[in-house]
Amino acid sequence: MSTTAPIPISVVRLDADVEALLLQVVRSGIIAQGPLVKRLEDEFAAMIGVKHVVAVNNGTTALIAALQVLNLHPGDEVITSPFTFVATLNAILEAGATARFADISADDFNVSAVTIAPLISDRTEVLMPVHLYGQCADMQPIADIAGGAGLFIVEDAAQAHGATVDGRSAGAWGTGCFSLYATKNLTSGEGGLISTDDDAVADSLRVLRNQGMRQRYQYEKAGNNYRLTDLQAAVCVPQLAHYDQQVAARQRNATRLNEGLAGVAGLTTPLELEGRRHVWHQYTVLIDDQAAVSRDKFVDAMNAAGAGCGVYYPRVVFDYGCYLDHPRVIADDVPVARLVAAQCASLPVHPYLSDADLDRIIATTRKVLGA
Repeated sequence: MSTTAPIPISVVRLDADVEALLLQVVRSGIIAQGPLVKRLEDEFAAMIGVKHVVAVNNGTTALIAALQVLNLHPGDEVITSPFTFVATLNAILEAGATARFADISADDFNVSAVTIAPLISDRTEVLMPVHLYGQCADMQPIADIAGGAGLFIVEDAAQAHGATVDGRSAGAWGTGCFSLYATKNLTSGEGGLISTDDDAVADSLRVLRNQGMRQRYQYEKAGNNYRLTDLQAAVCVPQLAHYDQQVAARQRNATRLNEGLAGVAGLTTPLELEGRRHVWHQYTVLIDDQAAVSRDKFVDAMNAAGAGCGVYYPRVVFDYGCYLDHPRVIADDVPVARLVAAQCASLPVHPYLSDADLDRIIATTRKVLGA
């Protein structure tokens, strides 16, 4: 057991500018949805290069709402990734659709166009790629498939704020859904953002999140309370000004880890693929059968040594009892995703790591793996 302070896998630090803006909101008396939410929407839209951003109360709600405004019908299918957080699947079910699963690529952990194509049928309505760990899926071929088949794209970009592929941001390929959960690269504690270039979609989302009202007591549709508060927006807004610096720090840390862990038997380090900007929400390695210890023993040993290590995610998303017999969950064959789920482990990459922390993570990893 390590006697030094453990290195956490994620760290949340909010600076004085957040405190000042929160105090301003508290003193204003406008603590529900108000001008700070609008400011967050406008600034995030400018950051990722889209016309509209609609803030909601969490990232799961963002996914649900993005699907709900498409007016899906029973039997309509959404093709997504099997290697993702459960919110992706839950949102599809909440919207009343059926979930199908295309396999992933091991080099970026994201669903691949070549595995999407065989699943498309006359029931398919939506492609929902997941931009996992901070790197976009290979979006151009996915967009080509969607365009050719007349399908909607809803991007689960919960972990990919500011990530790009071919210079185009996550959330700019269709309707984008971002999480502002406490440990995300940008946070409001809880919150979500939906991005779109479609005026009608944005308008429908704003009505939907406000109980179906455009104006008070003028109901246009069955809606819900999906609103974000100005208190939460005040936590996130100041972070936008420093976000590029945070991403740069994450990128430096990932580069340092890749250099320090090169050549370790049984260990595959993550890649930033050509044409993509990886924002390194997680730094995820693979521990294969050539490693000195199993993945689970590796994780246990790293944590025991005080070098934070987690598994995101230990099983494919539908491989749980509550989904296996679900009539709207189709358990497609996804061998790559199953293998990656059995081998993946994430190490700290957050922007508050010191050089000493990085040295320790590298040294501990190499020691556990006998390198």
